[in-house]
Amino acid sequence: MTTGFVFHELYLWHNTGNAAMVFPSSLSVQPGEHVENPETKRRLKNLLDVSGMTDHLVSLKPRYATDDELARVHTRAHIEKIHAMSDAGGGDASVFTPFGQGSYEIAQLAAGGAIVAIEAVLSGKVDNAYALTRPPGHHALPDLGMGFCLFANIPVAIQHARAVHGLGRVAVVDWDVHHGNGTQACFYEDPETLTISIHQDNLFPADSGGLEERGAAAGLGYNLNIPLPPGCGDGAYLETIRRVVLPALERFRPDLIVVACGYDAGATDPLGRMMVSANGFRQMMGLVKEAAKRLCDGKLLVMHEGGYSATYVPYCGLAVIEELSGHKTAIDDPFGEALPHYGQMGLQPHQAAAITRAEALLEGIKAP
Repeated sequence: MTTGFVFHELYLWHNTGNAAMVFPSSLSVQPGEHVENPETKRRLKNLLDVSGMTDHLVSLKPRYATDDELARVHTRAHIEKIHAMSDAGGGDASVFTPFGQGSYEIAQLAAGGAIVAIEAVLSGKVDNAYALTRPPGHHALPDLGMGFCLFANIPVAIQHARAVHGLGRVAVVDWDVHHGNGTQACFYEDPETLTISIHQDNLFPADSGGLEERGAAAGLGYNLNIPLPPGCGDGAYLETIRRVVLPALERFRPDLIVVACGYDAGATDPLGRMMVSANGFRQMMGLVKEAAKRLCDGKLLVMHEGGYSATYVPYCGLAVIEELSGHKTAIDDPFGEALPHYGQMGLQPHQAAAITRAEALLEGIKAP
């Protein structure tokens, strides 16, 4: 098994400025560090190096996505706006989406990293790939940056692969704790793209990601939202994968699976209220990886999205990459002894009921 790995130092130079979590500093808000800062990704890269995992990955050098490549997904007005604001020193793409000078080019490099990764998987250069990029992308709308995201990295890569390499059906599985509203919007009328979002019910964006959002026109039935109640642990997430995600993939039979891999459903994350462990993420990745082997010759791309616990994200990321590559390092999760004993870590009746409601959406997916 060969696993490609996309990373660039400039991803860590995207500057989200001074804030208290997400709130800009003021006379009533003491200055602090913005929650979407480089540390989680820097520490994951450091742990990959220290554990020796980096030696088992195939380095994939990212490139800058062009404006024309971005415009397959985004409006020209949005691209030009982000470019101009970045050149002028930065600003806020929308509420809670700050960026600094040079972030336009870094966002181009993040989208280009996704393109490089998807091409490496489709060409057979690697069996699967993990892209440790920044800024994230799953909230970015065609005409608006949102939720820390400037450009929609995954849709840009998919549409590039379709235009240049003839890629067909794609399934996007998003387990970031927040609703993947941007990816949903990009493919809402597209029957060739199955979008699945597992997220904490009505967390962010507000009033987004309900069961009733199923796609439109030819894409009706190909958008699945699985809103879960707060407090879900490994039991609920693994049951969701088994009962909804895997059957959806089997019905759809994609040519490629992409995972929008946020770690903010992790047990220590400041922006979510879920309880998933590193081992839970490992098992989720294992189930999707096995589905990719059955359905699309193992073609699987994992894009790093959210996750804001600098302490725990590295161990969750390492677990996922170990599972992708088939190589286990000697590093153990320091939280691994405690988390399985958290109350209600197993599947609870009210969580099972939410999963059952989502199961009903499977009937809208038609086989090719």
